[in-house]
Amino acid sequence: MDLNFSKGDGLVPAVIQEAGTGKVLMLGYMNAEAFQQTRASGYVTFFSRSRNKMWVKGESSGHRLKVVDILVDCDADALVVVAEQSGPGTCHEGYRSCFYRRVHGDNWVETEPRSFDPAKVYGGSNA
Repeated sequence: MDLNFSKGDGLVPAVIQEAGTGKVLMLGYMNAEAFQQTRASGYVTFFSRSRNKMWVKGESSGHRLKVVDILVDCDADALVVVAEQSGPGTCHEGYRSCFYRRVHGDNWVETEPRSFDPAKVYGGSNA
């Protein structure tokens, strides 16, 4: 099974979609090792571009993403990972989805309420 990691400097984007609802929860990036670890463990693993290291979603919050299915696009350079979300949310800002705002005129408008307090989950840091 070959993915094309060359277009993205060794990374492929991975859209995380909630099983059952189809709601887009987040976007992350995987290198070959993160993809293999995701497949082997059954939990979504990313490569953090800002921290330059691998990380399992939920390793600090406990809000893990259990893999249900993995879809690849026609160019084999992007993924959709269908996952079951444990915990009240995926977003480090305290929302169920990282996509909790929409464009309304010239403004961003929140489309859902916070589902958890990020200060309590991340110990005062929401990053």
